[in-house]
Amino acid sequence: MNGEQLEREIHEQPAVISTLLEAENNAVARIVEAVRGRFDYILIAARGTSDNAARYAQYLLGIHNHLSVMLATPSVLTLYGAAPSMARALVVGISQSGQSPDIIAVLEEGRRQKRPTLAITNDPASPLANAAEHVIQLHAGLERAVAATKTYTASLAAIALLSTHLENGAEHRAELAALPGLMQRMLEDSATLLPRFERYRYMEHCAVIGRGFNYATAFEIALKVKELASVIAEPYSSADFLHGPIAVIAKGFPALVVAPSGATLVDLQHLVGRLIEQQAELILISDAASLLGHAHVPIQLPTGCPEWLTPLVAVLPGQLFGLALARARTMDPDHPAGLTKVTETW
Repeated sequence: MNGEQLEREIHEQPAVISTLLEAENNAVARIVEAVRGRFDYILIAARGTSDNAARYAQYLLGIHNHLSVMLATPSVLTLYGAAPSMARALVVGISQSGQSPDIIAVLEEGRRQKRPTLAITNDPASPLANAAEHVIQLHAGLERAVAATKTYTASLAAIALLSTHLENGAEHRAELAALPGLMQRMLEDSATLLPRFERYRYMEHCAVIGRGFNYATAFEIALKVKELASVIAEPYSSADFLHGPIAVIAKGFPALVVAPSGATLVDLQHLVGRLIEQQAELILISDAASLLGHAHVPIQLPTGCPEWLTPLVAVLPGQLFGLALARARTMDPDHPAGLTKVTETW
């Protein structure tokens, strides 16, 4: 195999998001009405790719819905046998398979404490879905490639849909409805990039940097590069990167930066300036022409994409980057060594 399954699933994402938004809109509206007034903050249990989706939720629900979002520490329950108070929490579990026992344990504890619980999963018959009071189904279909792609962006879209109903915001819902078209444009525009990515076939490490909404994107792209190409890819917030890790940047050090227009752009422009000074090998995902002109590999984001939705668009060339690296390194992108599709942790 040479990544045909993974590439096909990457390109299925616009259709998956379109299906999810249509199929789950009324269900999410009912969920929001059922839980409204019953919680003051959100507690999310997730692992791996789903944990990166939870990072997106921290920013989106904090900015648009003024909600504090905490990430659960499942081993407190499963390994240490302690049960932290979940008073006034909406307890959410995110898992594409819905199989991981530690995520299930957090939702079961939430129900024991009589808290509202919500599962975001691709399998509505999974143990996680059965443990939850409410379920948002991802509608991604069977994901055959081991590395998650369409279930990741579907998880982000489910969180985005939840946010629009929590705020009852027509403007944001209209922006969300236009998202599949923006994702399709990004995939079409990225098709010519695959050969250019092959220049990095011999790299052993890289930094992946984002901030704000795209802090999650940095983590997810870095994860894909690790999973698919066995490259040590380290994700950072641009703010954290300046607090020490920038010292590793020397001439030719690869740095992938996600820098869309919005509240974080000025900060990221400053960081890119530092990277240029230190002669980093710059891969840039942005819609800012002033930045793209400095990149060794510029990746143009579609115009008209609001910042809060850029994580669903900017991650797509990152997925293709991982795919191209794996192919160039003669690895199997569909079945990365040492990984299985469902990982169960306690």
